[in-house]
Amino acid sequence: MAQNIGFISTRFAGQDGVSLESAKWAEVLWDDRHISYWYSGQSDRNPDISYIVPEAYFGFSENQWINERIWGMDQRDRFVTERIRSLADYLKGTIYHFVDKFDIDLLIPQNCLAIPMHIPLGIALTEFLSETRMPAIAHHHDFFWERTRFSVHSVPEYLDMSFPPKLSNMRDVVINQEAQEQLALRKGISSLVIPNVFDFDNPPDPADEYASDVRKELGVADDDFFILQPTRVVPRKGIEQAIKLVSLLKDPRCKLVISHEAGDEGYEYLGMLEQLAKEEEVDMRVVADRVGEVRHRDSEGRKVYTLWDLYLHADFVTYPSLYEGFGNALLEAIYFRKPILINRYSIFVRDIEPKGFRLLTMDGFVTPSLASRVRRILTDEKLREDIVEHNYEVARQFYSYSVVRSNLRAFLASLVGY
Repeated sequence: MAQNIGFISTRFAGQDGVSLESAKWAEVLWDDRHISYWYSGQSDRNPDISYIVPEAYFGFSENQWINERIWGMDQRDRFVTERIRSLADYLKGTIYHFVDKFDIDLLIPQNCLAIPMHIPLGIALTEFLSETRMPAIAHHHDFFWERTRFSVHSVPEYLDMSFPPKLSNMRDVVINQEAQEQLALRKGISSLVIPNVFDFDNPPDPADEYASDVRKELGVADDDFFILQPTRVVPRKGIEQAIKLVSLLKDPRCKLVISHEAGDEGYEYLGMLEQLAKEEEVDMRVVADRVGEVRHRDSEGRKVYTLWDLYLHADFVTYPSLYEGFGNALLEAIYFRKPILINRYSIFVRDIEPKGFRLLTMDGFVTPSLASRVRRILTDEKLREDIVEHNYEVARQFYSYSVVRSNLRAFLASLVGY
């Protein structure tokens, strides 16, 4: 029997992990004819099946006012408590309305009961689930104890109560084993690991006419080596190691292309990278102004491409992150059949590496021997094909939509008897 599923988060828009993975879950649920509806503060989903409440967005002014007064200090004013309660009560009313409007059978909170960027929304959702006993599957991407900015605060009772709550009508899903262990240790909550996934049963289409000129537009010649760093410019991405790799390749045809912008954590890191690239004589270009969430033309009439358009043209992908909750760019590179260099961050070592991929790995820094292996892969087409085809088949086994499908079917059976 088809169910009406209600996804809830502060935002369903853009290329963040929560927005991307929730859309994949909805796609898998639709295969069984379950219809998804969306409650959030910001949304790029179909308006006909969306319920947008601006106050539910983590960047809403009232929520920002609250956050400024609860993080980084160990005591809060009574007036702050009243404002938290007031916003939580209002949001709870909007959740009731959302559920009534779309006749929702089951809720899927997406990270809003894990990372406390919007305390009132977490409280509202917890109380709604307690009051209604509505079945729920909470999808947790990252927890507050994984982020140092949430380590000093004045809201211990709210974190205990709602991030996440321990409810018999709710099943908990995490994206890696470390999160599973910590959730059990800290909260006494058992959970299931469902990794991030990709539709490996349906390979990507080749570049179409729109994307045919990506190299030309980005200034990468046909005989250049297009080395893609498909991330934002933030320190934990370890981009200085990508620069070091290109430096050690000692080939002017190697162009390091960074797809996304800086700014989330300031521009000092980008300045450091630009200085390093200059010193190492590496041709690095940040092309964020030419990459968007959807294809369009900018104010100067230039084409703006998607990240997927860039993957189709890349020769090699660098992913030297120091830490990732899972690592979507790794799956993307494998999906587009690209060889990849990856730093052995902790979640990769525990959850991904044992699966048997053929990847170029580093332990914190690039070595000359690693650079020579990259050089061989760039120039040996047969070796490159063997590697990417092997990785694709491994990923299809462990990270395809079927992994989500089987687990969600089991959850639905246990919660709603179907």
